[in-house]
Amino acid sequence: MFIPLPTGRGSVTRLPALKRRAILNRLVAIKVIPGLALTLIVPLLAISSGYAQKEKQVSQRGADEDVVRVDTTLVTLPVSVSDHHGKLIRDLKREQFHIYEDGVLQEIIYFESPDSAGHPPPGATQKPFTLALLLDVSDSTEFKLEEIQHAALAFVALLRPDDRVIVVSFDKRVNFLAEATNDPEKLRQAISQTRTGVGTSLYGALESVIKQRLSRAVGRKAIVLLTDGVDTASVGATSESAMRAAQESDAAIYPIQYNTYGDFADNPSRQTSGTDVFGAIAHATRSGEPASEAYKRANLYLRLLADKTGGHFQYADSPKNLTRSFERLASQLRQQYTLGYYPKNKVADGMPRQVKVEVTLPRMTVRTRKSYIYK
Repeated sequence: MFIPLPTGRGSVTRLPALKRRAILNRLVAIKVIPGLALTLIVPLLAISSGYAQKEKQVSQRGADEDVVRVDTTLVTLPVSVSDHHGKLIRDLKREQFHIYEDGVLQEIIYFESPDSAGHPPPGATQKPFTLALLLDVSDSTEFKLEEIQHAALAFVALLRPDDRVIVVSFDKRVNFLAEATNDPEKLRQAISQTRTGVGTSLYGALESVIKQRLSRAVGRKAIVLLTDGVDTASVGATSESAMRAAQESDAAIYPIQYNTYGDFADNPSRQTSGTDVFGAIAHATRSGEPASEAYKRANLYLRLLADKTGGHFQYADSPKNLTRSFERLASQLRQQYTLGYYPKNKVADGMPRQVKVEVTLPRMTVRTRKSYIYK
């Protein structure tokens, strides 16, 4: 179809609104093939420029009819609430929550309540999780691998049938063993095929999972990170870059730090001739720092990851405690709220914003992410 366009400067002929819309609808409906992109764009630009001056005079009512505004800055927060005895509370209502961003009260426009022992309360709309299970299989886990596999298998068995799990192991490399699935057999095979390797690329594993997998996932997300926390092999990723990626993500991180510290002291073959009996680990750290310092730093980092993202840190010093940690985590995930709001401050400055969630009931502990980065 050929459309006569105005030729004189200041001479604008206005097509009837219905005809204009019909033309634009046809243009928009055409599938754009790279080689034909210019063919479609030029007429559209010509039409747009021809009507630009008159369109400025369209009433506000007409503008609202023709323009669709979409705000995609929804911030979602995973929230857990417990009483002074530590019991998780799962029957709160939307109006009992208040969200503050940098001290400014926000309007809660999305509310998702936890289920109740598998039976959703009236009005509950809880959606399944996409959960990334990260397993540290570096040489420091050689004596713990069977325990880790057993605990991980027990954990995925506790999840709801529609929760999907990504299985990732990491040593100096990051290995995606299973993409997001709720197939028990695929998960069993993925976890069972983990093998110990050399080095620990903790920061690289975190960044890879967040940027390559969870950034594409829709809905509720979480990362379960089972590690001793001592990074020795990340290339291109640092503690700072991994922390920033975590803050930019909407996934809560649940680190479980297991104890590999004593294994090196009890095994002479893994000791060096140096003064540090944990030389196998100390030698692997970038600075050669004593293992005791490396573990202390790792502990602080994992706690900070949980605190910043609204997760929960646990320490497991025995196989029994490792299993219990997974059981507690599965319970927490089932009893979690999700709150969402559009920030009143819409300036995308790339800076961290502090978030605080309060409930109206006294003596309650609220766990959620402490900050996020608006981009």
